[in-house]
Amino acid sequence: MKILITGGKGQLGQDVTTLLEKKHTVICCSSKELDIGNRLMVEKAFTNHRPEIIINCAAYTAVDNCETEKELAWRVNAVGPENLALSCEATGSRLIHISTDYVFDGKKPVDTSYTESDPVMPLSEYGKSKLAGEDAIARFAADSLIIRTAWLYGLKGNNFLKTMLRLALADPERELKVVNDQYGSLTWTATLAEQIQAVLTSEIHDIVHATADGSSTWYEGACYFLDSMGVPYRLTPCSTAEYPTPAHRPGNSILENKRLNDAGVSVFRSWQEDIDRFVASYKDTLLQEFR
Repeated sequence: MKILITGGKGQLGQDVTTLLEKKHTVICCSSKELDIGNRLMVEKAFTNHRPEIIINCAAYTAVDNCETEKELAWRVNAVGPENLALSCEATGSRLIHISTDYVFDGKKPVDTSYTESDPVMPLSEYGKSKLAGEDAIARFAADSLIIRTAWLYGLKGNNFLKTMLRLALADPERELKVVNDQYGSLTWTATLAEQIQAVLTSEIHDIVHATADGSSTWYEGACYFLDSMGVPYRLTPCSTAEYPTPAHRPGNSILENKRLNDAGVSVFRSWQEDIDRFVASYKDTLLQEFR
């Protein structure tokens, strides 16, 4: 099968490429090599490569910057998916698109989770632009699959867990405040890549949620990770109000993988087990990166 991966140099794109190229012909395009916001570049890529499946990992994910860089955010997160969907419709290719928990307002009680059928209500420019991308795909590519995920971490690129590790290693005695009233599921990009592989040729379309099982706060997740790494640290829990940011972040980002579970195709484990596996595989590599 010939698969085109956009945003292929990001942390998810790299893990998806590494996994899928073992069994498929994979064309991995960085955002510079294929600007999905450019309609002509998208059409040329489809003409040149004739992919059967497109996995769109390209996104503008600098959430706070999206509040001021609105044009760029909408170009990548809304116009880009529309361009891909239009080309998929014209060529009969299947689009698998990565979306986000930020399409929800996060106001559900934290003892509940969001399913695919819950109403969307984004509060930030990032969330609004990603929802616009979802809507465009639904209009123009009926056979598409939109995968909403959240709180990603992996070996490549930057993410929350690696930031916590870098700061702890730089100064173990420094007190670091970490938000303890936002809830979600830390999700390993390697496992999400496995999930994408599992649904490549499935009958599932429309929207699915795909995150690790269980949930934590940012503070709880950071403590678990640093304990697993065996790194000394001083983290202090704080509220969202004590750590204001330009973009509004959902208080509840817990997604339930209902459709994947109902179909019996979910590959996800608990977030704790995946962090244990991540650390077992890459502890030395991570320590060397920041030392």
